[in-house]
Amino acid sequence: MEHHASTFSGVSFRQSSLNLESEQSLPVLKKPSWNKKKSLNLSSSQLSTWPAYTPGQVILQNRKPCALPEWQRTIKDPVSLSVAKPRYLEDLESYLRKELQALDLTKGKVQELKLQPYREVFEFFMEEFTTYKPLLASIKNEYDLTIAHLQQKIHSLESVNAVLVTASDQCTQQILAFQEQEKNEMTKLKKERLYLLDLIDKMKEDKCSLETQVAKMRKTVAEEYLRYLNECDARKLLLIDLNEMYHLKEEMKLTNVQEHKEEDTVKLTLALKMARQDLTKAQVELNTMKANYGDVVPRREYELQEEKYNNLAEKMAVLQKDFSDLQEEYDTMLEVHKQVSEERDQFYNDLINVQRTSTPRPQWDKCADVIAGGAERWSVLSEGKTSDQLVDVLLEDLGAGLLREKETFVGKGRSEKVPIYLRCDGLVRNKKLTKKEVVAILKEIWREKLSSDQQKGKRSSLQEFFLTFFQRKYGDALAFDWTYSIYETIKLYRSNETMSLFYHILIGALDEAVYHALLQQLGTLLKELTAADTANTGQLTREEFSLALKSAFPLKTEEEIQELLEAAGYKTEYDTIMYKPLFFEDEEGKIQLLVIKLRNQYVTEKQVYLCDLQAELGNLMEVRPDDLRTAFCTIDPGLAEQTLDYYIGCAFLVPKEQLDPTASIPIDILMQRLMTADLRRQVVVSGDAKCLPSSTTAEEAESPLI
Repeated sequence: MEHHASTFSGVSFRQSSLNLESEQSLPVLKKPSWNKKKSLNLSSSQLSTWPAYTPGQVILQNRKPCALPEWQRTIKDPVSLSVAKPRYLEDLESYLRKELQALDLTKGKVQELKLQPYREVFEFFMEEFTTYKPLLASIKNEYDLTIAHLQQKIHSLESVNAVLVTASDQCTQQILAFQEQEKNEMTKLKKERLYLLDLIDKMKEDKCSLETQVAKMRKTVAEEYLRYLNECDARKLLLIDLNEMYHLKEEMKLTNVQEHKEEDTVKLTLALKMARQDLTKAQVELNTMKANYGDVVPRREYELQEEKYNNLAEKMAVLQKDFSDLQEEYDTMLEVHKQVSEERDQFYNDLINVQRTSTPRPQWDKCADVIAGGAERWSVLSEGKTSDQLVDVLLEDLGAGLLREKETFVGKGRSEKVPIYLRCDGLVRNKKLTKKEVVAILKEIWREKLSSDQQKGKRSSLQEFFLTFFQRKYGDALAFDWTYSIYETIKLYRSNETMSLFYHILIGALDEAVYHALLQQLGTLLKELTAADTANTGQLTREEFSLALKSAFPLKTEEEIQELLEAAGYKTEYDTIMYKPLFFEDEEGKIQLLVIKLRNQYVTEKQVYLCDLQAELGNLMEVRPDDLRTAFCTIDPGLAEQTLDYYIGCAFLVPKEQLDPTASIPIDILMQRLMTADLRRQVVVSGDAKCLPSSTTAEEAESPLI
C-alpha cells in the first residue's frame, strides 16, 4: 500500500512540476497548515488492497528504473499491468476534479488557483502514509522553497526588465529626437546652402556689372584726360604768345621813352634809397603799434560797455536783495508751514479723541415733530444757531407750553433776599402773555423809565421802577400778577435779545448803562449812515458803508469792520444795500444780524479790555482804588475822569464821595463786577470833551431800532 502511495505521489508532483514550468511568474504561496481540517474523511483502514480490488477503471503505472526489481531491469519491453484503482485514489481524484471544476479560471493567476487543490490532495496523501510522510514533507518543502526562490528571482528580473524597458524607451526617444534634430539641421543647412548659392550668383552678377561700369568709366576718364591735356597745352602756348607780345610792347615803350627823355640815374637811386628807408620806418612803426595797441578798444565802445556793466551790476544787486528777501520769506514760510502742520496734526488728534470720547451730535431735525408749528416753524427757529442756542430754543418752546398751562404762581415771600418786584405771599395769577405782548411792555417800560430819569435828573433802579410801573398802571393788587408773569416769561426766552438784556439788567447781572451804551452805538451808527447817504436813497455802497463804520467806531480793527460788513450782507465790491432795514426789530423783539454782531463785539471788546487790565494789575490778589486807577490810566490814557470814577464806583459798589482809599477787594470779585458794567476803551479826545457812558441824553430816549 505504501508502495502504491509513493507511485501516486510521484505522478502528482511530476504533473505539478510540469504545470509550474509552463508559468512565467507565480506569487509566493503560503504553506498550508498541517493541522488543517480535512474536508475528505478517509483513513488507511478504508483503503482496499491493490491490485486485488479491480474496478472498471485501469491506470498505467510508470515506475522509475530505480524502483523496479532486479529481475525486471533487463526486460526491454515492460509489461503493462492492468489493475483497478483503489477507492482512496478514486476519492482523491474525485475531490481534485470537483475542486478544479469549482475554480473560476476567468480571473488572473490561474495557475496559482489550480495549484492549491493539488496541494490539498498531496497533504491528504501525506497524512495517510505516516511512514513516507517526513520524506514527502521534505520533498514538498524543497519544491516550495524552489518555487519561492524562482518567484523572487522572477520578481527581481521583472524590476530589472522594467528598468531596461524604460531605459530602452528613453534611448529610443533620444535617438528619435536626435534624428529629428539632425533632420531639421540638415534641412536648415540645405536652405542656407541654397541661399548662399543664390547670393554668390547675385554677387557674381553684381561683379560683372561693376567691372563693365569700371571699364566704361576708365574709357571716359581717358578721353577726358586727353581733352584736358590738349586744352592745357593750347593755353600754355597762348600764354607764351601773350607774354612775348607784352615784352615786345614794353620794349617798344622803353625805347620810345629813352628816345624822348633821359632820366638821371643817380637821382633815381637816391629816391629809391629814401623810399626804402621810409618803408622800413613805416614798417617799424606799424609793428610797434600792433604790439602796443593790439588789445586796445576804442573809448566809445569802452564807455558803452562800462555803462552796460553798471546797469547790469545794479540789476544784479536788486535781484540779489530780492532773492535774499524771498529766501527769508521762504524760510519763514517753511517755519510757519511746519508749525501749521504740527498744529494740524495736533488738532486732528484732538478731533479724533473728541470724536471717540464726546457725545454724538444730536439730530435736531427730530424736534420738528415736537415743536408746535412743525418743520416749517422749527426751520425758522433753528436757522443759524449753534447747538447751545438750539437747546435754549427747545427749552423756550417747551417751557412756553408749560408756562401757558400754569394758572397761578406761588409767591416767593417777603424776605429781603427776594427782589422787590417778586416780594409777595400767596398765589399770583398768570397773565399768560405772548412774546409780542411782553416785548411791547418792555419797550414801554424803557420809555417810561428814561422819561422819569430825565425828569428826576438821576438814574433810578430798574427793579424798583419795574414794580412801580405796574403799580401805577394796574394798582397794587394786580401789580405782582404782571411782574411775575413778565419775569417768568423773560427768564424763559433767553435767546430773545430784547428779553435777555432786560432780564440780565433786572436781576443785576448787567448794569443799566450797558443798555444805554448799546443804544448809543446804534444811534451813532445810524447817524453816520444817514450822513453818508447824501442822495437820501436809503442805500449805500460797500465803500460808503465801510467809511461810515470806521467813522462811528474808530477803535474797531479791520477784521471787526469786515465782520460788520458781512453781517450787513455785503458780498462783493460793487454791492449796494438798504441800510435802514438793518435796524428793524419785529414785534417779538427779533433784531437783525448787524445789531447782534455789534453786541457780540461789544462783549468781546470788554473782555479784551479787562484782560489788559488784569495783566496790568499783575500778581495783585487784593486791589485798592489807587491801584485800579493807575492801571486804568496806563492801559487807556484817553480815559475821562468822570468815566474813571464810574469804573471805580462799579468795582467797589460805592460812589466817589464814599470811597475808602484803603479799602481793597479780591481781584476775582473785581473782574466780575467790572464785567457787569459799561466798560469800553475810550478815544483820546482834545479839549474838555468827555465821554460819559453813564449819562443819558435826549437822543437815547428814542431807540434807533424801528
